[in-house]
Amino acid sequence: MNSGFVYGLVLVLVVATLCAVTLVKIFTVRTRDDFLVAGRKLPWPVLVFTLLSSWIGAGSLFAGAEKAYNEGFTALWLAGGGWCGLVVIAAIAGRARRFAQFTVPDLLETRYNAAARVMATIAIVISYTVITSYQFKAGGDVLHLIFSRLDQTTGMYIVAAFVIAFTAGAGMASIAYLDVVIGGLVTAIVMIAVPLLLDRAGGWSGVRSALPASHFTVLGTGGFAQAAGTLLPTMLLLIGNQGMYQKFFSARSERDARIAVGGWIIGTVVLETLLVMVAVIGSAMFKTNAPREIIPLTAREGLPTLIGAILMGGIFAKVISTANNYLFSPATNLVHDVYERFINRNASERQSLIVSRLIVVALGIFALLQATRFQSILNAALYAYTVYGAAVTPAVMAVFFWKRTTTAGAVLSIALGAAVTVVWNMLGLNSDLGVYPALAASVAALIFVSLLTPAPELSKVKPFFEKNT
Repeated sequence: MNSGFVYGLVLVLVVATLCAVTLVKIFTVRTRDDFLVAGRKLPWPVLVFTLLSSWIGAGSLFAGAEKAYNEGFTALWLAGGGWCGLVVIAAIAGRARRFAQFTVPDLLETRYNAAARVMATIAIVISYTVITSYQFKAGGDVLHLIFSRLDQTTGMYIVAAFVIAFTAGAGMASIAYLDVVIGGLVTAIVMIAVPLLLDRAGGWSGVRSALPASHFTVLGTGGFAQAAGTLLPTMLLLIGNQGMYQKFFSARSERDARIAVGGWIIGTVVLETLLVMVAVIGSAMFKTNAPREIIPLTAREGLPTLIGAILMGGIFAKVISTANNYLFSPATNLVHDVYERFINRNASERQSLIVSRLIVVALGIFALLQATRFQSILNAALYAYTVYGAAVTPAVMAVFFWKRTTTAGAVLSIALGAAVTVVWNMLGLNSDLGVYPALAASVAALIFVSLLTPAPELSKVKPFFEKNT
């Protein structure tokens, strides 16, 4: 059977499955809670896969792969940031669900004030639309590899239209159940792919002989500062991640949220390690002028046709899933944290749903415009992670871990973290090191301004530290 036909058929089946799940879930959306947090009914097995699928997207499949192609196993520092962040997440998942709101700015306004809500919303929109934009670009790459006559730019526009329509359809309910299908598919097929690729490459001895020795060292050629500079943005994004908190808010119970974190830890460590292995083995087998494409290229050229087609279909589905998640999150912010909070406080359920869908479309178009402005998915990922991680995460972590944090400290922390990151990027400085000045400015403002201003009232602190009785 023609390999092109097999690849096309698998992709059609993947898209048909995504469409079917979305259409089913569209008819379950009746209220704002249904759209934004899936009616707070998600059980832990669904949470595990939606957390896994929303975290591992083009950042791992393309940005991490680009780093693995160029630097080898030091790419695990990028993934390792998420693993470190998961340790922190395990401590707060239950408390986040107990809070039972809709967005991270909900947390920040309750603990600080409305200014913190608005500034965090701005940082989230900047960061998450960048992340969405490189999912569009990655999806275009996959379509080009499957259908060689389709150029990457056209593919990017097709993926963007697809994602915008899906996300505007059923909201969180659609996203969560799509992720169950996608997460299971990709995890299973990557576990099969690694030994097959390793055998074709001549085992580890063949891989090592084809690549520089630095590809198999802990720090590579960049040293600890550069390695930690790729770890920190990922860690900070994860522990303050708006989409993650929104999924915890969607959990059926605190217990479901806590159990889901355990499954997420296992799945993330296994899957991200396997993906880096695929990229490293692929870099020993194939040379390309587009390093970010090494995983889908290896699937296409290095695996049996059916296995490669399923992996390519899974990669495409993962990109779609991550784009859905990161497009949906800032739309939720703008509806809940701006429209309902400041523009139309008496909005009906119907009005909120209509506005939610219109904002999804507007943000999708904005993300698509950004996708036309950059080439390196790795650099775009580090920029987006740092904007969010330096601006929002310190203030979010202080909500759960430092009672002495004041409103003035938190607001200045968010502002400086975002401003320093944006300026660093505009100056074209090393993206691997941008997290250091941004995080230093953010944390310094949080600590010193908090210590120099009056302690917060007990009523502001108590909801985040009291235990259930």
